[in-house]
Amino acid sequence: MGARMHWGVRAVHSAAALRVVAAALLATRPASLAAQTLAEVVVSPAGPVRSISAALQLVRTGGRVVVDAGTYREPTIFVRRSVEIVGRGSPVIDGEGTRSILTIAADDVTVRGLHLTRVGTSDLEDRAALRVQDARRCAILDNEFSDAFFGIYLAKVDGCRIERNVLRASHATETTSGNGIHLWSSRSVVIADNRVGGFRDGVYFEFVRDTEVRDNVSEGNLRYGLHFMYSDDCRYLRNIFRRNGSGVAVMYTHRVQMTANRFEHNWGAASYGLLLKEISDARLERNVFYRNTTGLVADGANRIIADRNQFVENGWAVKLDASTVDGRMTRNNFIANTFDIASNSREPSTVLAGNFWDAYRGYDLDRDGVGDVPFRPVRLFSMIVERHEPALLLLRSAFVELLDAAERVLPAITPTTLADARPAMRRVQ
Repeated sequence: MGARMHWGVRAVHSAAALRVVAAALLATRPASLAAQTLAEVVVSPAGPVRSISAALQLVRTGGRVVVDAGTYREPTIFVRRSVEIVGRGSPVIDGEGTRSILTIAADDVTVRGLHLTRVGTSDLEDRAALRVQDARRCAILDNEFSDAFFGIYLAKVDGCRIERNVLRASHATETTSGNGIHLWSSRSVVIADNRVGGFRDGVYFEFVRDTEVRDNVSEGNLRYGLHFMYSDDCRYLRNIFRRNGSGVAVMYTHRVQMTANRFEHNWGAASYGLLLKEISDARLERNVFYRNTTGLVADGANRIIADRNQFVENGWAVKLDASTVDGRMTRNNFIANTFDIASNSREPSTVLAGNFWDAYRGYDLDRDGVGDVPFRPVRLFSMIVERHEPALLLLRSAFVELLDAAERVLPAITPTTLADARPAMRRVQ
């Protein structure tokens, strides 16, 4: 055996010899593998190294494991040193419906180009195709996840990137499904250019800080496209939340920024594009709310700023709960909504200024682009519908038109403080 080891050390000048040495070490001296680590180990179905777990014992810290095309079935893979795991030809890692697939517990780990599939549902644990625990600077790039309970699960991580992954599930109920991208107690994460669909929540945050979510598509999820709680100082840019149970729920959070996102086709009796619940100092800018049952719901949302957003063809464009105070809605476009704004408060404190309302029937005598009479967007009929939903059957009737006309002339029930004193005569660009 000593002669074989001596030969192996001298033969490290070629990649082929390295693989032979690795196979010999794996077969004959498992206890000595830590001392014989390699810069790169190739895993292939018919090669000398046939499992990722074996390759991780052979590769040195900072090295690379290359996984060739094929299907690999092995117990849950644990990564405990800084390495790069790269798939070549989209190799399939199969959890066989019984286990988590890949668990990372080291800093500076990159996983790229793998297809992780068949993570079994569990009532006792949050099984994930890929889990990162107590680690920094991970990178999860260009992977595919299918038939997963949880897709990517990050817990207590810092400075990680999740980019250009495709995550798909097909669960029938919320109780039998997990989340596509799940973050808990983490900070400074970038989630960009991913496609997520078919999970309970497409993206879920809890106790997350200073994180950016941009250019993702979250579509066809059972509950929310994005759901986050207790996650301050995060930014959500240019994402699409489409045809989910509801679009996005923001809860118990401070200083969230949502810019240039699309909330669209979120339909259902209790569906909405965006829910802001018990939050403060949120900024909503240049977002599009298109064809949702309700575009924006603000419940206990303090000091929100909504500027230059588009509310188009929604049932209710905006619902302002009485607990929402000191907000500002400026330069937004309200187009072809059934109801532009609804409120259950007699004296809401939200300020409306410079918005375009396609229902405005005022005039502009001095031609400065601003209406000369205020616009009150809360319709009396919307308040009736809030209390008696079957009244919607009368929506297109002459009676409702007469009711609206009378309320515009002599407002008696709708909140007089919720009025746009300077309505725009043309759509805001």
